Amino acid sequence: MEKVGQWLEEDGLTLIEAWARDGASQDEIARRMGVGRSTLYKWKRRHPPIAGALRRGKEVTDAMVEKALLEKALGGDLRAQMYWLNNRRAESWAANPADKAKNAPEEGVNIIVDV
Repeated sequence: MEKVGQWLEEDGLTLIEAWARDGASQDEIARRMGVGRSTLYKWKRRHPPIAGALRRGKEVTDAMVEKALLEKALGGDLRAQMYWLNNRRAESWAANPADKAKNAPEEGVNIIVDV
């Protein structure tokens, strides 16, 4: 018998969201809930409130990390600046020049070489 009911109540959803916000993996969250990973994945598909709690918790943490990275980049941290630009402006700042060439526009580009 599935024990999903307790996790669909407000207290259960709050716990799930908090665990996700604190960075627990879905495997860890399933363990804390006392179920297997496949059960959690099934519940996510069948019960939107569970999927929503996991998503909201993850979004909060991701936003916090993004903000911290941006603050470090704006504060002059070279590694943070490189990471930010490589990910947010890959077309101009890719770490591998071959990647930049693959992403370059093919039409309407004029290259002028002044020798």
